Amino acid sequence: MAAGKLYSFQEVGRHADRKDCWLVIDGKVYDVTPFMDEHPGGEDVLLACTGKDATADFENTGHSESAKEMMPQYCIGEVDAATIPAKPFPAKGTATAPKPGASSPGVWLTVLQLAVPLLLVAMAFALQSFARTKTD
Repeated sequence: MAAGKLYSFQEVGRHADRKDCWLVIDGKVYDVTPFMDEHPGGEDVLLACTGKDATADFENTGHSESAKEMMPQYCIGEVDAATIPAKPFPAKGTATAPKPGASSPGVWLTVLQLAVPLLLVAMAFALQSFARTKTD
């Protein structure tokens, strides 16, 4: 690790592409650019973690001990804690939270899944009733 090198959170966020990729994990800054081709999850996984604190992403993935042992070789310094935003910005390519009062497509889909079969059953009874009145 670069001895005592301190980077601002914004500076780390500017390194967010395939040819220059830095991540923040546990307050440390990692230049993972040389590891992009070797990463088992692919480069998209690493790129999705840029511009934010990737600690939770790293820990939730369940990395092996050998993966954790590789980390020091990519560590280039630490992030200045004073520059980390209080409310994290959404990462590039991720959806933002829906606005209050906005209905989600999931609710309408559920309603349709219930309403369509009921409508079909009602139509079947109506058709059966209509057919009986025609034959009588």
